Amino acid sequence: MPDSSPAAILLVGGRGTRLAPLTDLTPKPMLPVGGVPFTLHQILQARSAGIKRIVLATSYLAEVFEPYFGDGSRFDLEIRYAVEKEALGTGGGIRNAAELLDRSDDAPIVIFNGDVLSAHDLAGQIRRHRERDADVTLYLTKVEDARAYGVVPTDGEGWVEAFLEKMENPISDQINAGCYVFRRSVIDEIPSGRVVSIERETFPSLLSAGRRVQGFIDEGYWRDIGTPSALIAASADLITGRFRSPATPTPNSPSGAGYIAPTAQISENVVVAEGSVILDGATIGEGSRILGSIISEKAVIDAGSVIRTSFVAPHSQIARIDVEGEILGF
Repeated sequence: MPDSSPAAILLVGGRGTRLAPLTDLTPKPMLPVGGVPFTLHQILQARSAGIKRIVLATSYLAEVFEPYFGDGSRFDLEIRYAVEKEALGTGGGIRNAAELLDRSDDAPIVIFNGDVLSAHDLAGQIRRHRERDADVTLYLTKVEDARAYGVVPTDGEGWVEAFLEKMENPISDQINAGCYVFRRSVIDEIPSGRVVSIERETFPSLLSAGRRVQGFIDEGYWRDIGTPSALIAASADLITGRFRSPATPTPNSPSGAGYIAPTAQISENVVVAEGSVILDGATIGEGSRILGSIISEKAVIDAGSVIRTSFVAPHSQIARIDVEGEILGF
């Protein structure tokens, strides 16, 4: 009998053009956020909700994922890899990856967008999906100013009423927050072998066909990490404790809220604080102040530098500098 337990697909194939040049050599989901590759936060969030099988839907630089995550056994779950030779959009990527999931038609399949960090109650979202016998259940969050987003109004019982494009005077403050629970059989209805957008094509089509599309509203921590400044801020949020993830290493900086990897070299009178991360093999010169920043593997920072809310590239050498909000070494 096919398995009816939940499984997950992580959409990690995007190129992350808004994050360039950070993504020139590293796919967005493998960039460091809170001291670990971003995707690890989503994997452990899924595990915490009882999910034991995950498919990573890869495309851009697909070869870098498996050496890090392996078969998933060290995380006490199973990880498989679906590689798109040509990007198929969110819907096409889901349809392609689902071929690796042996699940019953009514099994809940959780879909994570590859650029959203959240503290939402995933187990609660899955539970709501089952209780309401929904075809799809979308995680929705509320924002103060919804003009930059399409909005998703719901009725008194949580059923989605419409998917509306950006507008100057939004009729709702609820937006699509980038995590969905699909009934397995609904995924099989997505066209295969072509580009499909679930946001612009699949969801509106389901609604117009009278299908059961539920909204799960959670106003906990949520951030789109799609730009360098947002990624740096999300990393700092994890280290300072604004948001807790089981993947985040314990802050260990003696001079403030910061994480210093075991093989990093920290000279005297250095301050690592405000959510900064110093990754393996990096060297920080005497008297430097690293505040709210990410210093990548084997980067070298000269003495007396002050680096605020910035990202320093791997293997780069930064002469004495005083900067804020910069991307350095690329």
